[in-house]
Amino acid sequence: MGETFKALVLDQVDDTFSAEFRDVAVDDLPEGDVTVAIEYSTINYKDGLVINGNVGRLVREFPHIPGIDFAGTVEASDSDAFKPGDKVVLTGWRVGEVHWGGLGQKARVKADWLVPLPEKLSPKQAMAVGTAGFTSMLCVDALEAHGLVPGNGEVLVTGGAGGVGSVAIAILAQRGYDVVTSTGRRAEDGFLKDLGATEIIDRADLSEADSRPLERERWAGCVDTVAGKTLSTVLAQMKYGGSVAACGLAGGNTLETTVLPFLLRGVNILGIDSVMQPAENRTRIWQRIADDLPLEKLDALTNVISLNDVPDVASAILKGQVRGRTVVNINA
Repeated sequence: MGETFKALVLDQVDDTFSAEFRDVAVDDLPEGDVTVAIEYSTINYKDGLVINGNVGRLVREFPHIPGIDFAGTVEASDSDAFKPGDKVVLTGWRVGEVHWGGLGQKARVKADWLVPLPEKLSPKQAMAVGTAGFTSMLCVDALEAHGLVPGNGEVLVTGGAGGVGSVAIAILAQRGYDVVTSTGRRAEDGFLKDLGATEIIDRADLSEADSRPLERERWAGCVDTVAGKTLSTVLAQMKYGGSVAACGLAGGNTLETTVLPFLLRGVNILGIDSVMQPAENRTRIWQRIADDLPLEKLDALTNVISLNDVPDVASAILKGQVRGRTVVNINA
């Protein structure tokens, strides 16, 4: 069989779905320019969907190795961009969905999908950031590009106890913003304040509010991970010229609103896509993460598990039982 590596492998035959650990032949890795020895990966909400029965049919071909993030060391390269020994990180590009992902000891991918690991970050810290933290920084970057600066007023982060929300709080607080966050897990209030939130509101205040098309102006900016009714309420409460970075749909994929926030207050919705970001912008955002994210807070919001723990945690994340970021030590 030749050289093998351990991986979580998903398979589906007719209507029977399975997720089990297997030894996979290196020769079976898909085509690509660069082979990476993976050190760390993560568990994201999308991973939970894929591992628990392929909810939403994100994966179309089997067998499949899930995992939308990974960090590790280049083992072999046919690209001039990378050489053996280089530390690299990967998020996005539908890896873990369409392409084999990071919940295994090796991966082979296109060189264009990889980003050199910033010098200030270890592979473990990069995966504590992962797609969630990368998305958080994209949100902050977009809000600031549209005029948000400290002192403009309160910045709201919805779904603060989740992966994207928790990193967004830490980044915004580090940059001097007055951060308010919403959550349905009030037991996490202390955790959220430690990250830098100055006020915590119950998610029901947004998701169940009987809001009018325009409410009292409050938010200078917002990182929204929830969508649905929550986003509708937030839009009605935005200050003049404020922007919402919309990056998630934990509360549903619909949006009922009017044009009044846009026409009368100049409010902006900024769509945030972390999957298909071009390489140049990925490198820039990862450097911003290394510079602007307080690493001591990153450690506080990170839980490390082994590859064998992945199925249980993937199930828990769909139930809202995972706070912050979960890093997978692939070789533990």
